[in-house]
Amino acid sequence: CTGNGICKCRMCECFPNFTGSACDCSLDTFPCMASNGQICNGRGTCECGTCNCTDPKFQGPTCEMCQTCLGVCAEHKDCVQCRAFDKGEKKETCSQECMHFNMTRVESRDKLPQPGQPDPLSHCKEKDVDDCWFYFTYSVNSNGEANVHVVE
Repeated sequence: CTGNGICKCRMCECFPNFTGSACDCSLDTFPCMASNGQICNGRGTCECGTCNCTDPKFQGPTCEMCQTCLGVCAEHKDCVQCRAFDKGEKKETCSQECMHFNMTRVESRDKLPQPGQPDPLSHCKEKDVDDCWFYFTYSVNSNGEANVHVVE
């Protein structure tokens, strides 16, 4: 019973918060909680502690990644700018507001992660406070960790 129940007469009797023939389905919705406090970002259902995204545009562990939506790049632009280049609107509040992703610097645009990897990936081209372009990628892995790769 995968450690989540007791076997009685070759049938699993599941502990509270577990279901399924082998008690392998968690009823806990915490892993499905999106950053906005909604289950699966309001764009999917939580099944066995995993989001099943019902809106095909959205993917990722909590249905928050949208490759075709405007906004992923703009939403993280200020934080990437202050973390990578120590400038921009959030320069003064960077350490409080912008520590929600892991950041990796790369030498050039061809060193950025490319589409086709298992994690949803957004390629971003944004202007900084000095009116210069900067490039980064934003992805979320299966553990819900956000990863940014930024061109130096």
